[in-house]
Amino acid sequence: MEKAFRFFSEAHCVMLLGIKSRNPIQLLEGIKKVPSSSIYYHTHRFLQQHYRVSPEPPNDFAYWITNILGLRELGESITSVDIINIDSLEDLRKEYVTRLENHILSGEYISDCIEGHEFHFFDCKTFVYPTPFIAKDVDELREDLEKVHINSLCFHIFEPKLRYQRRENDFSAWLRNIGEEKLADQISRLDPYAFTLEGLRQKIIRILGRDD
Repeated sequence: MEKAFRFFSEAHCVMLLGIKSRNPIQLLEGIKKVPSSSIYYHTHRFLQQHYRVSPEPPNDFAYWITNILGLRELGESITSVDIINIDSLEDLRKEYVTRLENHILSGEYISDCIEGHEFHFFDCKTFVYPTPFIAKDVDELREDLEKVHINSLCFHIFEPKLRYQRRENDFSAWLRNIGEEKLADQISRLDPYAFTLEGLRQKIIRILGRDD
């Protein structure tokens, strides 16, 4: 019998790092030195905490740049980073750094935010644990996906590539291993950042039910 798919989930412990920024230069300095887990947190926090809102929520950096500093063009540049085609958190950090440096080098006036509206960097320790859900075939994978907590979906979709530098998400890797190449490809081609998390769950469920 092929190896079963074990669903894991994750819990997060969020900590203030004591690093804050009042302008794009300080934000750049912070992004360069904070742990990669902080980059992950500020990129995915809104997505995970507001998982039923419309797709493509802003990451924390883009939100602060746009709404606090009023730098709409720079905010759009940070928002438009194509995370799905980035292979690691360090590559994601480099992309943010490049876009901030380009803005700063353009000579546009740099001003501080209003006092009390600084960007505070947080770190996030992630604890991974097994769930009771174990799927032995595609039907069971679909049924279990309907039941697991949304954090389990996040773990199996977002973590493998960015944190662990794996080639694809866990669902596609397992499906490919049991010979379900078409289903694996369909899920692998999805842009998870173009859906709400609940919408992404339902899309994968439809694919596994061979409805798409």
